[in-house]
Amino acid sequence: MKRTVWIAALLVLLVAAFARMHRLDAQSLWNDEGNSLRLAQRNVGDLIDAAGRDIHPPGYYLVLKAWIALTGEREFSLRYLSALQGFLTVALTVALGAALGSRSGGLAAGLLVALSPFAVYYSQETRMYAQLGLVAAASMWTLIMGLRRGGPGWIAALAFCNAAGLYTQYSFPFTMLAQGGVVLVWLLRRHDPQRIIMGFALANGIALLLIVPWLPTAWDQVTNWPRTGVDLPLDERLHTVLTWITYGSTAGDINWGWLLLPGLLAALGLIRLRQRAILPLIWIVVIIAALFASGAYREANLKFLLPAQIALALLIGGGAALLAARSKGFTILLLIAVLAGQINALNALYTDPAYARDDYRAIAAHILSNQRPGAAVILDAPNQNEVFSYYYPGPVYALPRGLGGDDAATRAEIEQIIAQHARIFVVFWGETERDPNRVVQAALDAGAYPVTSRWYGDVRLAQYAVLGDAPDSPQVILNTRFGDHITLTGYALSADDLPPGDVLGVTLFWQTDAPLDTQYKVAVQILGPDGRKLAGHDAEPNNNRTPTFTWTPGDTVIDPHGLVIPPDLTSGNYSLIVVLYDINNPQARLLISEADSAPVDHLLLRQFTKN
Repeated sequence: MKRTVWIAALLVLLVAAFARMHRLDAQSLWNDEGNSLRLAQRNVGDLIDAAGRDIHPPGYYLVLKAWIALTGEREFSLRYLSALQGFLTVALTVALGAALGSRSGGLAAGLLVALSPFAVYYSQETRMYAQLGLVAAASMWTLIMGLRRGGPGWIAALAFCNAAGLYTQYSFPFTMLAQGGVVLVWLLRRHDPQRIIMGFALANGIALLLIVPWLPTAWDQVTNWPRTGVDLPLDERLHTVLTWITYGSTAGDINWGWLLLPGLLAALGLIRLRQRAILPLIWIVVIIAALFASGAYREANLKFLLPAQIALALLIGGGAALLAARSKGFTILLLIAVLAGQINALNALYTDPAYARDDYRAIAAHILSNQRPGAAVILDAPNQNEVFSYYYPGPVYALPRGLGGDDAATRAEIEQIIAQHARIFVVFWGETERDPNRVVQAALDAGAYPVTSRWYGDVRLAQYAVLGDAPDSPQVILNTRFGDHITLTGYALSADDLPPGDVLGVTLFWQTDAPLDTQYKVAVQILGPDGRKLAGHDAEPNNNRTPTFTWTPGDTVIDPHGLVIPPDLTSGNYSLIVVLYDINNPQARLLISEADSAPVDHLLLRQFTKN
């Protein structure tokens, strides 16, 4: 029997290792991971000082600093630390289940944590959350072993674990609060409460003494950090939380029925309300309640629930062990159903672009492959620099400066960049916080032509071409009506011919004679001699900053577009056309009616002839 348990435990650990190592470096580092690396690269004094200006204590960064000194700074090496911590968390989950009285329940719990997309995601990220789960599991295991066996060793071990947790993440006190609940329940049927109370109090007293040097900084960070919690109905919050800690953050919209399956096993686990078996229930309830009560609930903060995910796995594992004694087949079916949901969500984590991290690696590669001498790179906002500089070796402009707020200074710097560079790449992220008035984009739109725009996760890379002073009036007057209300009053071009391998700037001038309800998009295209599109630029008017439903009748909307002309143009006639279409139905183009011809769905602005 013991040999079978050891073999099963080894298989669970192999599954955990594979899930965490699979595609470990397939994705780019993202913004927060770049911050982790740059902090870890500082000397210890600077690291601690910089952590004091952040919202996380320095514990993880110090561990990462020691780690990269041994393993280097490749993406795989940076994330391997979290993968190892996640692997050890699975091992401790198995041990916790055994300490709670059920080896088979511990194995089931370990398998649930091993395959949890929630746990795997943070085991593949260069951040402190896998360490949070590890230290929480270690502290709970130490507490249970201390309550069972006593002795001075558990006091020192618990003090170390809790101090490490406090230096890892500010949500760790939720686990310490749960430990207090466990101790209270344990005391109900004990005849030697003094030993337990004194030992637990001493362990936490030592932990607090170890954190004393950081307490003023921690208090300042926690009390002054902006409150960003989301106030949703309790049932919605519970549904999201239970989905994440059961099936993972990549499970999609799980209905309550699928949550009843693991809920049934967890309820069976509650039947065994002995003192040791009550720990997972107290742990999960306290952590979820603390998150809700603190006002910190939002999806970005659900990573604080990694310890609760371990607790739920222990509850489910305990229930599975109890049910298996009566019906192994039914138990296996229930576990398979839960594990199938996890595996499906795990596959989405690995392969679905919707769950991919922001791809700074691809952004830097695109810039490097399309960059011309003298091109500029702007980071909006500046705190992208830590991760961007990991992939991009050149200089950048970080704007707005600092925390933003000085719009005039930002606009002046952008105008200076436009005067000095012919091509400009801009990495947009975090504008709501750092550039709420969109000054960077507005200044670029006013002095350069938008050429391309592409999203890489939540980060957008835009390219601009500087082609001389932007026109404020049409070179060619048209007054062509699109549909019933919109008029293209004219246009201006940056060149009289197509510049092969360069950018043609097209500025359109629009008006409406009535308010518009429909949101339209503008497409400017170059068609080759065979009628196929060779170049194009699609955007809402004024580079997406002036949607048609915001237009004021009689006002002119200036709408710049930059078209990249292929370098290898053959002889023939090339057409420059404009299309206006419904953003929600690209096939629904506004028709242009001319007195002497049938309505058409595009306007020919100009033809170019190449000999």
